[in-house]
Amino acid sequence: QVQLVESGGGLVQAGGSLRLSCATSARTLSGYRMGWFRQAPGKEREFVAAVSWSGDYTYYVDSVKGRFTISRDNAKNTVYLQMNSLKPEDTAFYYCAAGLMSNGEYFYTGSYDYWGQGTQVTVSS
Repeated sequence: QVQLVESGGGLVQAGGSLRLSCATSARTLSGYRMGWFRQAPGKEREFVAAVSWSGDYTYYVDSVKGRFTISRDNAKNTVYLQMNSLKPEDTAFYYCAAGLMSNGEYFYTGSYDYWGQGTQVTVSS
């Protein structure tokens, strides 16, 4: 069983930055795509960003393009989400996820096999 553990969430003022990390217990996530999703109260979980196994390909939801950057360090089995220029609407619980590249579309929650417990991000205005 692969365990994913997120960290780095917190409270920040609008315009500020946070860096989320997701560490995995697996020795390797070879062939796995890594993604970040978020869920605000009363809303469905939504795709934020994803990165391919090699790190060569990244994907973002339109609302975070130019502000968020996803990256991974396969040697450390860790994926990151650098969030800049944060807005109050970015407030949500953020989840890390891992799924085989062959599972399906990167933006679909069902394409991911493993999920972390999440970390809260709160952006004050």
